[in-house]
Amino acid sequence: MSTGQQAQIAPAAVASDLTTGDLRVALAKGWADFRAYPLFGLFFAGIYVVAGMFLYFGLFVRGEIAWLVPVAAGFPLLAPFVAVGLYEVSRRREAGLPMSWRAVLGALRGHGDEQILSMGVILFVAFAFWLMVAHGIFAIFLAESGIGSESLELFRTGAGLMMLLVGSIVGGLMALAFYAVTVVSLPILVDREVDFITAIIVSLATVRSNKAVLLAWAVMIAIALFVAMLPLFLGLLLVLPVLGHATWHLYRRSVSQSGA
Repeated sequence: MSTGQQAQIAPAAVASDLTTGDLRVALAKGWADFRAYPLFGLFFAGIYVVAGMFLYFGLFVRGEIAWLVPVAAGFPLLAPFVAVGLYEVSRRREAGLPMSWRAVLGALRGHGDEQILSMGVILFVAFAFWLMVAHGIFAIFLAESGIGSESLELFRTGAGLMMLLVGSIVGGLMALAFYAVTVVSLPILVDREVDFITAIIVSLATVRSNKAVLLAWAVMIAIALFVAMLPLFLGLLLVLPVLGHATWHLYRRSVSQSGA
């Protein structure tokens, strides 16, 4: 990490001087990682795309068309866990280590301490919780409307528009909270042998020390993922790997060993 202002958050020193230039550098490095090892990126993004299509067509078959909105809104909550393998690719390329499927897939196990799997469970619980919250918002605004979830017409009604507004605010706040929890915690769990609570503390400290820049990064991620999901999730085959690799490099810029 370049010299500059730091805050000591054991066991790491967290930068407090990130700039938008760091975001551009991270994206450039992320693109370089993807170009160097595209198969890994396509593999992990492909899992995400297939899962998205499964949910998409499953909702159509069941006639739950209106649920496409909350599912699409909450789906990015799972992206950080899918990106763990991408972090390992970037880590190994940066360190000059040999690249293999066994090593990269092994990153999902963490350092044999199940810390990354614990974070994965948290993310899946967050996704399920968002769906429950979305269901509650739907019930509050549209339970008496007579319009079922099999129709998108409900979003053209006054109650439907209000539901979208409230749902967007609540969903945005939830997404921002989990972004703050995961933006650094998962990369640090790939990089170092720490427990997930410590990793979360470092992640929150990093966001707190660089609010404007990391909020801009969150907005960039949200917009990129939203646009990439529009063509049947296929845009994620490019966007997700680049963002995943870029997040690793942003982590490396943000966090160093304590006392470094």
